[in-house]
Amino acid sequence: MRSAPRVVVIGCGALARELLALTEALPDVHVQCVDARLHMRPEQIAAAVESRIAQVRAEFGAGPRIFVAYADCGTGGALDVVLEREGVERILGAHCYEFYAGSAAYAAMQDEEVGTFYLTDFLARQFESLVMVGLGLDRHPDLLPAYFGNYRRLVYLAQTDDAELTARAKVAADRLGLAFERRATGYGDLAPTIHHATAGGS
Repeated sequence: MRSAPRVVVIGCGALARELLALTEALPDVHVQCVDARLHMRPEQIAAAVESRIAQVRAEFGAGPRIFVAYADCGTGGALDVVLEREGVERILGAHCYEFYAGSAAYAAMQDEEVGTFYLTDFLARQFESLVMVGLGLDRHPDLLPAYFGNYRRLVYLAQTDDAELTARAKVAADRLGLAFERRATGYGDLAPTIHHATAGGS
């Protein structure tokens, strides 16, 4: 059993860049990510996180504190059942969109237009593989109304000021036939949450 870190953050692979950036100055904090493709398979998230918790404890014993950087993410409460059983906390919120935007701002956007499809930096990068290919729209564009017929706008929640990602997000909106908005959020509530979860030394 190798030397244990003080904290292990288990996060969605869609947050990998952000989690690594937020913990890079903390050598006793390890980040482990679950396959980002589960973003499109939320029914598999709880079991995948449970398996990763077991792996961390098998490798390091009971020493490290484990924190889960997932919101509910469409698990319908299944993730919370696992985490309560394991005695592990997670970031608050229903989706990464909520903690990036901030709960109040996210609620306001939903009130403005419930038919909103959200992109983050990760999803702007991976739109083609996760959305178009993942949903089969590259092969069956006739399915577009079935998936997105009730949406009216695409809101890109930007973690960075990246012109290329903004352009990709705009193209995504055009392909889905949705109005486009960009809102600069930075890391939102993710930054203070990870800071609090990993506080206690470096």
